[in-house]
Amino acid sequence: MSATTKSRPLDDEAALQLDANGNLRHLLTLKGLDKALLIDILDDAERYLTAPGSLPARSKSLAGRTVANLFFEPSTRTRASFDLAGKRLGADVLNLDVNTSSRKKGESILDTIYTLEAMQVDVMVVRDASAGVPAYIANNVLDHVSILNAGEADVSHPTQGLLDLLTIRQHKGGFENLKVAIVGDIRHSRVAMSASQGLTTLGVGELRLISPAALAPDPDALPGALIFDNLAEGIDGADVVMGLRIQRERIGNLDGIPAIDEYFANFGISQERLKMAARDVIVMHPGPMNRGIEIESMVADGPNSVITQQVTNGVAIRMAVLDRVGRIMAAR
Repeated sequence: MSATTKSRPLDDEAALQLDANGNLRHLLTLKGLDKALLIDILDDAERYLTAPGSLPARSKSLAGRTVANLFFEPSTRTRASFDLAGKRLGADVLNLDVNTSSRKKGESILDTIYTLEAMQVDVMVVRDASAGVPAYIANNVLDHVSILNAGEADVSHPTQGLLDLLTIRQHKGGFENLKVAIVGDIRHSRVAMSASQGLTTLGVGELRLISPAALAPDPDALPGALIFDNLAEGIDGADVVMGLRIQRERIGNLDGIPAIDEYFANFGISQERLKMAARDVIVMHPGPMNRGIEIESMVADGPNSVITQQVTNGVAIRMAVLDRVGRIMAAR
């Protein structure tokens, strides 16, 4: 079975994402996407939001198209929201069960992709624990197929980054004068990576990354970010505080990881510590939350929390991205 392959190197993700006319064909990373495109996607997502209790927004823009969700790593929020997003746009949605997939039996990932292409799948939403998989697939699919990264190792989670940007914009109006603090396991967090890339592109005032020294990021990976190992200093005056869980499934035997009680004592987001942030601070978390470890329940459920709104925005963002790549298909 043949496929049209691409000549670009695998690390040239930014160029790979856009077609010859500069339109979004794949979404692999927020790195390299320009400010205007990010704002356009956020604006598109706003149109898919409806008031609580009302019927969700729907469209037939993907009617006749097929979206396959290939989740080779566990997920609840991302998989469910891509499923809903595709169906609300009128697409046929196929959810591939990792526990029964042929890849689990030893089939190569490209053979899985070629099989789905033969079934006339148009969009493949890919989540994988290995770095480079979404770009590898994007380099090897037919010209009409789009690949969306739904979470890649500790490297990238672009739709999560976009929904975080949308949530911040809804509450703060913009980014230029904001102080945004991300707290937790920065080193192993694809959420922190994508959010940081998007915030930097949109001109955030200050980006603060707060973690124990053993979980700090490589400074070269996120140029311009301020790195803290003290929570009080990092969230002082912050307009946005985002908590992250410790990514134990990615850490291995790394030394210096604090025990649960020690972590909460020094880096847990509590009501008392939140008093150091700006009075109108918003509190975010990508989920799943470990209450009493990285965030106190009274904070997660408190008046400053926008965590459930992030979930709502996740469906809208994924609808916006699916609709955008669908429009490119229709124009071919």
